[in-house]
Amino acid sequence: MALLLLAFVAGALTILSPCILPVLPFVFTGAGRPFHLRGLPLLVGMALSFTAVGVLAVVGGSWVGRAHQFGRMAALLVLGTFGLALLFPAVADRLSQPLVRLGQGLSRRSDQARSSGAKAASSALLGVAIGLLWAPCAGPILGLVLTGAALQGAPASTALLLLAYAAGASTCLAIALLAGGRMANILRRSLQTTAWLRRALGGAVIISVGAIALGLEQASLARFPLADTNAVEKTLLAKIPVDPRAVATALAASPLPVLGTLPPFPKGAVWLNSPPLTRDQLWGKVVLVDIWTYSCINCVRTLPHVRAWAQKYKDHGLVVIGVHAPEFPFERDLANVREATRKLGITYPVVIDNDFAIWKAFNNTYWPAFYFIDTQGRIRGTHFGEGAYAKSEKTIQQLLREGGFSSVPAGLVKP
Repeated sequence: MALLLLAFVAGALTILSPCILPVLPFVFTGAGRPFHLRGLPLLVGMALSFTAVGVLAVVGGSWVGRAHQFGRMAALLVLGTFGLALLFPAVADRLSQPLVRLGQGLSRRSDQARSSGAKAASSALLGVAIGLLWAPCAGPILGLVLTGAALQGAPASTALLLLAYAAGASTCLAIALLAGGRMANILRRSLQTTAWLRRALGGAVIISVGAIALGLEQASLARFPLADTNAVEKTLLAKIPVDPRAVATALAASPLPVLGTLPPFPKGAVWLNSPPLTRDQLWGKVVLVDIWTYSCINCVRTLPHVRAWAQKYKDHGLVVIGVHAPEFPFERDLANVREATRKLGITYPVVIDNDFAIWKAFNNTYWPAFYFIDTQGRIRGTHFGEGAYAKSEKTIQQLLREGGFSSVPAGLVKP
C-alpha cells in the first residue's frame, strides 16, 4: 500500500515538472467541454495507454520497443491531424487523406456527436495517443518502479504501480482541466466566439507534435527552471517506511549484489564512441560512471557538466563512461540512442545496458546516477539526480590526486 501511495504522489508531482509540458496542449483541447464526455475519457485513455506500454516493456523483448516506435508514430499522425483540424477546419474539410479525415472526425465528433458514447470514445482514443507519447521525468519513485519491474519481471504488480502513477498525474491534470474549462467558458461568453481559441490550441498542438517528432523536447525542456520534484520524492522515500533498495525485490524475492567495487562490463555489450572497455583496462584510472537515458530530462540537464568534466580531465587520468539504461521501450532502439548521443554532443564511451545488467550490478535505483571509482577500482562516492556539481567535481579532483596524477586542473567548470 505504501508503494501505491508513493507512486500516486510521484505521478501528481509531474504537474510541476517540465516533462508534462509537451502533452498539455493535447489535454487542454478539452477545456470548456463537459468533463465526463471529454476530459475524463481522455485522461483515462492516457493512463491506461501509459500503463500498458510499461507492462509490455516488462514481459516483452525487443519487439516491444519496435512496436512502441510505430505506436508513437501513429499517435503523432493522429494528434497532428487533430491539431490541423482545430487550426484549419475549412481546409481540413476538403482534405481527402484518411489520416486527416480521422483527425477531423475526432474533432467533429468531440464537438457535435449526438451520442455521448461517441464523444467519450473519440476522447478516449485521443487519450490513448497521448499516453503513447507521454514520457514523464524519471524521478526516484518512477525509477524504482520501472527498474524493479525490468529486473525482476512482475507484470501484475508493475501494472498496479504504473496505474497509480498515471492516476496521480491524471488527477492533477483533471484539476487543471476543470479550472481551464471555467476560464474558457468565461472567454466564450465575453468574446462571443471560440474560433481564435480553437486556432490557438491547434497551433499549440502542432508545435508539440513537431517538437516530439523531431526530438527537440528534451533539450528544450531541460532549460526550464521548474520545481525540483526529485527532492520532494526523496523526502517522501525517507519518511514513508519503504526501503528504496528493496523495491526491486518487492516485485519478486531476489537479493541484489552488494556495492563495493567496479563491476565488470558484460561481454558482448554494445559500445558507442569507443571499443569495448574492461575493468583491467580501467585499472589505474579514475572512472566516472554515469547511468542515464536519453529521454530523461533530469539526465539531459546533467550532461553539460559531464561533458565538461570529460573534456577537462581526459588528459589527467579521468575516464567517463555513460551507461545507457532505457526508461521506455523506444529507448532500447540502438539507432535512437546513437542519434541521441550525437545530438547531445556526447563523445565519451557509452555502453548499452538494455537488459539492466550493469544497473543491477551497481544496485542502482536512479536516473541519473553518478558512481566515482578510484584508481584501484573501488567505488568511493555516488550522487543521484541533478545538482551538487561542485561536490562531484571536487570528488573527481580528490580521486585524481590520490591516484598520483600530477597537475590536476584546479577550479570548477561552468558549462
